[in-house]
Amino acid sequence: MKKLLIVVDYQKDFVDGALGFPQAQEIEEALCEKISAYQAEGQDIICTLDTHGEDYLRTQEGKNLPIPHCIKGSEGHGLYGKAAGLLFSCPRFEKPAFGSMALAKWLEDKEYEEIELCGVVTDICVISNAVLCKAARPEAQVTVDSACVAAITEEAQQAAFSVMKSLQIKVL
Repeated sequence: MKKLLIVVDYQKDFVDGALGFPQAQEIEEALCEKISAYQAEGQDIICTLDTHGEDYLRTQEGKNLPIPHCIKGSEGHGLYGKAAGLLFSCPRFEKPAFGSMALAKWLEDKEYEEIELCGVVTDICVISNAVLCKAARPEAQVTVDSACVAAITEEAQQAAFSVMKSLQIKVL
């Protein structure tokens, strides 16, 4: 079975930087075990990088979330911890918004039977990209492992899981 793992925005600014939160640090071991398992199986792995410029505060997102983060070229833009080492050679999709249209377009002609997402933040970028994956590959099983994603609050995490389940995205 051809599978794809998408590591969503596991970047320094979301783990221990400008928008860092403890739950993002707590998933590191499970997330790295997931990456290692896919590597051992010879399956494909890609990652997304939240990517902003120096003009961030003038963007729509910046006006609603006025905390500069993941500025291209900054330390906070980089992948976090052990995951950074595991993902050093994987293809990367830089995205200026929550979901990556480039990723969705790339997926359209791929033959993946299963697409699994992990990373942060569950109720923002993970769910956005999961929905885009489902739209790009409607017959693929899109999955999110609850042990490998994190949101700032448990309420937000559960709400995202509920919405994903209603969209036929499997939550483990």
